[in-house]
Amino acid sequence: MNGLRRKEYLAAMGLKSWVLRADATDAGQPLSVLPAPTLPTSAPRVSVLPAPTPPAALRESAFDWDQLRARVAACTRCGLNATRTQTVFGVGNRNAQWLIVGEAPGAEEDRQGEPFVGRAGQLLNSMLRAIGLAREEVYIANVLKCRPPGNRDPRENESAECLPYLERQIALLKPKILLAVGRIAAQNLLRTDVPLGRLRQQAHTFGISRVPLVATYHPAYLLRTPADKRKAWEDLKFAREVCARVER
Repeated sequence: MNGLRRKEYLAAMGLKSWVLRADATDAGQPLSVLPAPTLPTSAPRVSVLPAPTPPAALRESAFDWDQLRARVAACTRCGLNATRTQTVFGVGNRNAQWLIVGEAPGAEEDRQGEPFVGRAGQLLNSMLRAIGLAREEVYIANVLKCRPPGNRDPRENESAECLPYLERQIALLKPKILLAVGRIAAQNLLRTDVPLGRLRQQAHTFGISRVPLVATYHPAYLLRTPADKRKAWEDLKFAREVCARVER
C-alpha cells in the first residue's frame, strides 16, 4: 500500500503513523512502534444463552448465493418486512477471507440496499485499509437483513429468524475469520450477554465449522467515541494475527 495513503487511513482512525523497528533504525529516526498484541492464554468466563433452534423447514442449507438472495428478498418471517424499504443481503467478494458482520441495516442502508454506507461505512473502509484490506476484498453483512423501525435494537425473535440466512452465507463463503462489529452483533453470534469490553481481544469461534471470530467496536460508536479508536486498532491487529494462523 502507498505509504502516504496508509498514513491517511490511520489518521482517519485517529492514530499516529508508525514504522517498523528496522526501518526507523536505518533512517536514524526515533522509534514509534505500537506494541504487538498479546494473545490471551484463556478466554474469560461467559454466560452462555440458550441457542435458538429454528424449524428444519427454515434452513437454507442447499441454497446457492442467488437462491439465498431471492429467499431473503421475499422474507416475511419476523414482520420487519412491513416497515422495510428493501432487504440488505450483503455485499463484497464471495471468495473473501474476511467476513465483517454488523447488527442490522440503518436508514441509509435500508434506502441503498447495501450494508455500512454513509459515515460509518467510510470509517469501516478506513479501518480495513489500515490493516491492508480494501472493501472490495472482504464480504460485509448483518445479523438482520431488514432495518428495525427507528434503528432500535433487534429483538430476540428477529435475530433468531434471520440468523439462518447469515449461517448459510458463512457456509457458502467459508471465511478464515469473522469480525463482529458492535455489541449486538457479537452477542448474537456468540449467544451471550457478556459486555463487548470482555469479548474483545479473544479468539472466539462461531458455528459448527468453528470459524474464528473477533469482536470489536461498531464504526458508528467510534464516530461518537473517537477515544476508543485506538482500542479498535488493537482489535484489528489482533484479528489479522488470528487470520494469519488459520489454514483455509
